[in-house]
Amino acid sequence: MTESKRKPVGRPAGAASKSGGGHSQSLVRGLTILEGLAATPAGLGLSDIAQIVGLAPSTTHRLLQALYKQGFITQDTDLGLWKIGVKTFQIGNTFLEARDYVATARPFLRQLTQESGETANMGIRDEGMAVFLAQSESPQMMRMITRLGSRAPLHASGIGKALLAWLPEREIERILQTRGLNRVTENTLDTPARLHKSLAEIRRQGYACDRQEHAIGLNCVAASIHDEHGAPLAAISVSGPVARIPESRLVELGGLVGRAAREITLRIGGRIPQLEEAVQA
Repeated sequence: MTESKRKPVGRPAGAASKSGGGHSQSLVRGLTILEGLAATPAGLGLSDIAQIVGLAPSTTHRLLQALYKQGFITQDTDLGLWKIGVKTFQIGNTFLEARDYVATARPFLRQLTQESGETANMGIRDEGMAVFLAQSESPQMMRMITRLGSRAPLHASGIGKALLAWLPEREIERILQTRGLNRVTENTLDTPARLHKSLAEIRRQGYACDRQEHAIGLNCVAASIHDEHGAPLAAISVSGPVARIPESRLVELGGLVGRAAREITLRIGGRIPQLEEAVQA
């Protein structure tokens, strides 16, 4: 094969050596960082990432900041670790493939729909919001449907509150200071006192209830899935019209969702935390 046939299609000869070459090189390095983080869900420190891309830490940090600003990666400031971000889910399947809990949870979501007759969802926490990743739709004509990739406030959604309840107190306070407690409906828990009381109840009973706090006419029950450290990794829920999920049915559905969440946690090698762990600083 001749040298001319090996040239990339649509790219002028010598382009890499011109000004565009620097941009291409930065792009390749950025993608290399994403690949490294996608292969290490627990996260990587700056020095490890610098070694992967073969750059000085200062240069690597600038690349990380660019990816962070675009939402492709996140940072655990306490541990100094960088991790893959949820935006990769919104533009493809990379984020989902980096974890196996979504695939593990799908049969449980379908089972919850069969048992309850209502829509079952799965979501995670990202930048102080709940993001929906998977769904099993109710067969009912009138049913709850959430667009995958959409977001909801943590304090005003069943999945969000299930995730919040098992975070350290300092992390809860950081999220509240950043996001506030905007009132979505007249039932939204819009004061710290009301929210903390609800979170304590969630920890005691093992599931969260959204009583028309995100949408009038819609009730929801949710429970969290935990990672190997006992931290909330994701949450699953059952949602439906108040006419079919009245107050009297919340305990029944809470038991169903709570058991499913515990089973998923065990299937993925997670650990169910003790009550006192939720308030560690």
